[in-house]
Amino acid sequence: MHPGLLWLLLLIIPLTVWYVMKSSKSDPSMRMPTTQAFDKMPRSWKEWLRHVMFAMEMLALACLIIILCRPQSNNSWSKTDIEGTDIVLALDVSGSMLAKDFKPNRLDAAKDVAIKFVQNRTSDNIGLVVFAGEAFTQVPMTNDIATLVNYIGNIQIGMLEDGTAVGDGIATAINRIKDGKAKSKSIILLTDGSNNTGVVGPLTAAQIAAKYDIKVYAIGVGTMGQALYPTLGINGQIEYTMQKVEIDEKSLQQIAATTGGKYFRATSKSTLRNIFAEIDKLEKTRMDVQRHSQMEDNYQPWAIALLLLLAMCAIIRYTILKSVP
Repeated sequence: MHPGLLWLLLLIIPLTVWYVMKSSKSDPSMRMPTTQAFDKMPRSWKEWLRHVMFAMEMLALACLIIILCRPQSNNSWSKTDIEGTDIVLALDVSGSMLAKDFKPNRLDAAKDVAIKFVQNRTSDNIGLVVFAGEAFTQVPMTNDIATLVNYIGNIQIGMLEDGTAVGDGIATAINRIKDGKAKSKSIILLTDGSNNTGVVGPLTAAQIAAKYDIKVYAIGVGTMGQALYPTLGINGQIEYTMQKVEIDEKSLQQIAATTGGKYFRATSKSTLRNIFAEIDKLEKTRMDVQRHSQMEDNYQPWAIALLLLLAMCAIIRYTILKSVP
């Protein structure tokens, strides 16, 4: 908007003064000994129509100035009270996540379920951490669901040095979530192995999480028994061999118990989907969220009024008030 242009409306004042002075001098005159005989003669209605037309022209000018000011509607901030929580997804991207006991593999199954999970939580702030031999924040806390979905979909094995640094994954997630304003803070930890590298021990990370009132929902991914695991063949190609599925469930249970969370075992994509559905029932926290409404130009009524006034003035000038030379 340009409200300063409204000062141009003051131009109507000198234009009105000019019109009055011009009208008083433009009447035809004739010398006569007396005008008494004409005192009771009515003024012509066309004379009044000229004044009306000038008023219409001034109104048209006012409409034009208002259009130049770009009047807008829906330009406001609104505060809404919604339910929400802070969540970090900590996803294991170690090489073993390519195991084929899930279709098509553990990682792709986890990504698919995680995408559907975040799409249903539009009122939450959600972050994304990936870990293998090290941990990395893929997406900081955000409620931009489209960005989250895009990044989750692009997660690949090989992004990080191989290994399973569960403790580092939890610690990185804590750093992302600990300063959030929501009363309910949760980390969803999804891994298929046991901690074998990293700087921070898993139980130490769990104690830190408990200190910040952050719950950890730990999910052990892997079927019972054996699964096809990826191995590097002699020719450098990835080959799959049957190996025993080993998940350090005891440590994951301790992590969840220390933080007041819960441990789950996902043996298939369907059970993983059910686990995320249960986590979806997390405690909600009421939060104030400010939303900015879209600004839209609202000059159309003034433009219509301007066109109508100009059309009426043109019709009057070239029909009723048309002068014959």
